[in-house]
Amino acid sequence: MRYIRYAFLAALGVVLISLSMANREAVTLRLVPEELSGLLGLNWSITLPLFVVVLGGIAVGLILGFVWEWLREHKHRRDASRKSREVVQLKREVNQLKDHKHKGKDEVLAILDEAS
Repeated sequence: MRYIRYAFLAALGVVLISLSMANREAVTLRLVPEELSGLLGLNWSITLPLFVVVLGGIAVGLILGFVWEWLREHKHRRDASRKSREVVQLKREVNQLKDHKHKGKDEVLAILDEAS
């Protein structure tokens, strides 16, 4: 299984490197279109290779997806945590009831009573 994972990662690396080598031409990214930049006064632009833009977009999309999913699953994690605390409380209560039930009895008889 480990070798399959290494083979997959190697193939992915080859594909990403070939994609990067094939798309090295520079592109200009602008914050707003040129027509609006004069009106708004925002003339921010940057020139990057195309593969940086593509791979950066994929990375930003993955990060946004992970954050969105983490926020969406918050209620499930909260419920699991609450139920875990409830289980601990109920176990503690059961142990207290067992101790109260076997109070004053011989320890061997209490152990045999618990086993049956």
